Amino acid sequence: MKNLILIRHAKSSWDSPMQDFDRPLEHCGILDADRVSTEFKKYLPTSFVVFSSPAKRARETALIFAKNLLYPLESIIFSDNLYTFDENKLEKTIQLISNDYENVILLGHNDAITNFVNKFGTIFIDNVPTAGLIWLQFESDHWEKIQKGKTLKTLFPKNLK
Repeated sequence: MKNLILIRHAKSSWDSPMQDFDRPLEHCGILDADRVSTEFKKYLPTSFVVFSSPAKRARETALIFAKNLLYPLESIIFSDNLYTFDENKLEKTIQLISNDYENVILLGHNDAITNFVNKFGTIFIDNVPTAGLIWLQFESDHWEKIQKGKTLKTLFPKNLK
């Protein structure tokens, strides 16, 4: 059985002109990531690995989650393939994850995350919000063979305020 916890990066800043990849988190995004990761600790699997997009806003969100989940910051795996807005590319990247990992926390971007969870989950989500978390479980022992899974948990910042 494989568990995939997808997290959309927290709210980022559009204040100054810069490349999309370099946009940092806004203050409210930092607070939301802290709130969701703190709540998620109640449901945390005993062992897991963290993958993240290397974009600044995803990287900063991953660091907040890792800190609150007591996960070693140096163990976060940053993958250029996760800097995508396309669910098909996201799916292909997930299918390449080592089968040694049963529980994967993955931080990335929309529209890829919303479209992925609607394709593979059992709950339709109109739009995964920034700092939103969706836990999917798959009846498979191989990431490359995942099919329709079950949505086990959703955590959205607005529901935790």
